[in-house]
Amino acid sequence: MAQRRSERAQDIIWRIEGLAYDVASGFLRLLPIDWASAMGGAVLRVFGPLTSVQKTVDRNLRIAFPDMSPVERRRISRAQWEETGRMFAEFPLMDRVTPLTGRVEVVGAEHLEEAVRERIPTIFFSGHLSNYEVMAAVVVQAGIKGPLTYRAINNPYVDKRVIEGRRRYGVELFAAKGVENARELYKALVKRDSIGIMVDQKFNFGVSVPFFGHRAPTNPGPVRLALQAKARIQPLSVMRLKGARFRMILHEPYYLERTGDRTADVMAGVQRITDFIEERARERPEEYFWVHKRWGDEVYEALGD
Repeated sequence: MAQRRSERAQDIIWRIEGLAYDVASGFLRLLPIDWASAMGGAVLRVFGPLTSVQKTVDRNLRIAFPDMSPVERRRISRAQWEETGRMFAEFPLMDRVTPLTGRVEVVGAEHLEEAVRERIPTIFFSGHLSNYEVMAAVVVQAGIKGPLTYRAINNPYVDKRVIEGRRRYGVELFAAKGVENARELYKALVKRDSIGIMVDQKFNFGVSVPFFGHRAPTNPGPVRLALQAKARIQPLSVMRLKGARFRMILHEPYYLERTGDRTADVMAGVQRITDFIEERARERPEEYFWVHKRWGDEVYEALGD
């Protein structure tokens, strides 16, 4: 009985959160996108540092940039909160942020065109850079077929709204979990479709590779799929130009080396992908998503706080 009451209370909370999401999204869609973006950035720049998540941001920046002055780390912290706020506010308006609207400049479009024209099975990957939704929108609207993987939101009502919102600009999501779903992703590549995945979140059952000089549990799934299906790897990145305008870059695609030592090949592939994310985060640390715990507990414990 107590468990049933607890489940009912949780469901009520989730429904309230879903309603709040609807109200916020509806309000933002009434605004010009640059206004909505600026407002979201201003709100989180002020209130983000007051949340409990700020401790994670501070610790992540200390781990990544140990020699950086505290003043500079605080500047990056405030700037990344503003970027995060802009991204959240832009999300309900993503159907207005596409190359067709003139808000996204695409560099390396020839790689995308080739993948579409030749139906090259491709694994598109990136990290949580700036408004990372831009990358999915551009890839899908260019004609790429296949699932984009994501981590489902705990609140099922908000999760449903997020999925529906992404469908407005052509993105179909696939919550990849477990062996069976990995098989589905492999089948997509065999059919000469493509998949998209974010690779920079902590993955407890992954492989441990250096990220900013400290070992981080990392998802080896994309690399294993690429090796098994002989798929092409396509790195992506996005940066904010001004307001709600962006530059998306398709970096040079590549195939993973197959030496015959599968374990070594997987580790090398995971490290290459991780190095790419680190390079982008070093280039524009203000636009990286520092709010999630990326390293294992031992790295955070070593900070001594």
